[in-house]
Amino acid sequence: MTVIDASDQILGRLCSLVAKRLLQGEEIVVVNAEKAVMTGSRDSVLREYREKRRIGSQRKGPYFPKMPDRILKRTVRGMLPYQRFKGRKALQGLRVYIGIPEELGSLETERPDASVEDKTTTYITLKELSKLLGARV
Repeated sequence: MTVIDASDQILGRLCSLVAKRLLQGEEIVVVNAEKAVMTGSRDSVLREYREKRRIGSQRKGPYFPKMPDRILKRTVRGMLPYQRFKGRKALQGLRVYIGIPEELGSLETERPDASVEDKTTTYITLKELSKLLGARV
């Protein structure tokens, strides 16, 4: 089991790395999901996610989550062939948490090289996005 810390990691780059490793059969736990970031201006990211949540109906979907851990998991799911057996099997190997749970606190975390510090100046964290979408984080 691999524990990945999502703090200050760019969401798309982190999720593509996680998706590749899941398809190889690894079990991955992502912690601090609320600290992952999406690049771009705050207004454009918020407008995009509000539009995604507005499409469809409550009965038929598509369903887009508000919580940061579920947004991250949905992003990984979009990078997997989840309608096939190998994609569903890979997605079962992923667990995403807000913060660091007590049982994982003693394990060593891995930090990929997709950090936001040197990449861009405009970004929004998943926690901020979730609050603006109406989640109680």
